[in-house]
Amino acid sequence: MTALAGTGGLVRLVLRRDRFILPVWVLLLGIIPMQYGVAIDGLLPTEAAREEYLRSIVGSPGLLALLGPAFNASLGALAAWRAGFLLVIVGLASLLTVIRHTRTDEEAGRRELLGSTVVGRHAPLAAALLVTVAADLVLGAIAAAGLLALGLPAVGAAAFGLGMAAVGWVFAAIGAVAAQLTEGAGAARGLAAGALGAAFLLRAAGDSVPGGSASWLTWLSPIGWSQQLRAFAGERWWVAALSVGLAAVAGAAAVALSARRDAGAGVVVPRSGPAAAAPGLRSPVALAWRLHRGMLVGWTAGLAVGGVVIGSVVDSTTDMAAESTQIRDILQRIGGAQSLADAFLSTTGGFVALVVAGYAVQATLRLRAEEDGLRAEPVLATATGRVSWAASHLVFGALGPALALAAFGLAAGLTYGAIAGDVGGQLPRALGGAMVQLPAVWVLGGIAAALFGLVPRLAQLTWALLGAFVLIGLLGPLMRLSQSVMDLSPFTHVPRIPGGELAVPPLAWLVAVAAALVAAGLAAFRRRDVG
Repeated sequence: MTALAGTGGLVRLVLRRDRFILPVWVLLLGIIPMQYGVAIDGLLPTEAAREEYLRSIVGSPGLLALLGPAFNASLGALAAWRAGFLLVIVGLASLLTVIRHTRTDEEAGRRELLGSTVVGRHAPLAAALLVTVAADLVLGAIAAAGLLALGLPAVGAAAFGLGMAAVGWVFAAIGAVAAQLTEGAGAARGLAAGALGAAFLLRAAGDSVPGGSASWLTWLSPIGWSQQLRAFAGERWWVAALSVGLAAVAGAAAVALSARRDAGAGVVVPRSGPAAAAPGLRSPVALAWRLHRGMLVGWTAGLAVGGVVIGSVVDSTTDMAAESTQIRDILQRIGGAQSLADAFLSTTGGFVALVVAGYAVQATLRLRAEEDGLRAEPVLATATGRVSWAASHLVFGALGPALALAAFGLAAGLTYGAIAGDVGGQLPRALGGAMVQLPAVWVLGGIAAALFGLVPRLAQLTWALLGAFVLIGLLGPLMRLSQSVMDLSPFTHVPRIPGGELAVPPLAWLVAVAAALVAAGLAAFRRRDVG
């Protein structure tokens, strides 16, 4: 038996297990660049308008740090610039996919079961990498096809699609390395996500310094390499070789490390825990805190950093709008608020809420992960009741997103207020704009809780629903969807704060719907079999 025996069967298994979530993130991330192109073409239809917009971008260090450089004023180049942050999301989706089908399976004991069959030692790693690399390639092809549909040059569209796929390849391989180094899936995700965050910060630092004096930092980042392909701006194909080379080296390193460790173990041996559990672990909530704290801290810190970045850009955005009537119209149409800064903050808060909804779903579905991993039964065999055990996790599914949104709002308000010289005025406005999104986020957590209790095997469908809501929010206005379709998303009912009128009834209804879904899930969980 070779080391890759059974890879084909494992590829089919991975595709079956991810038949819902994989198409969602591939399709969603693939069509967003086209949406950006349509929006820019509709709002900046002339070359002169785009040139004016480009001058505003070049003069804004905050925007350059957030999205990267814009190389010219063509429609394709501006669409590629606007999609700059998608590279981070592609990298995150890729590393999470690889870790899910390697280290997570080992932690749950599935890898050992597979190893007892005709499966080679490296087959699970190879299958996870093959599926993720292929998914990134399809994603890049969809992005390129969407830009081609707008009549943009085929060479530029291909370069942009290759750049998106290449970022995914690099971080899929980095996720594979992290899965070999650590013994726990959470630690692997944290290590790989830390590498992704470092790559983004290097790229941001290199692009935001005036005069390009720090551009060498950009060349230390795989994210910077993809942007330096310069889609629609004199493509430099040789840059793609850097990403492909790093992905190949990291993938080979993962294979080498996999051959030198025991199944279920990591290269880095964790410290031994105490012989007796601490008194604080006697309650279900304490155990849930131990399981959720890493994810909670990571999400909160990440949203706080994002708030600092967004807060630093608000002032630059209003300066841009002051110089251009067309840009002012763009922001007012998107945000629908009374002032440009409020429009930007409310729009950004809506996008951040969609991201935080992913955290709510992930935290809630930890219930299903514990049940699948056979860790729920030993807890429920004690005096702990089913509802109290489930509620201990749902607490973090509800309060975790609240803390993350608060961190984002506080960071954005403090940063923007300090720049504008009005912390006392801007902090509560930015914080309110973030927290008003919380009821819609809770609805997604409620859906996950209801599916966990009623139809646990379909709990992962919550990710597909989140993807559908993202599509409605991003593409609904451009596709002129009917209001009845738009109303299917809970985020449609959130008031535009700051700047708009705070409507309490929609928020109250969202909270009531979320509570009803959670109640239905808990009631069903009390009556069904565990496992």
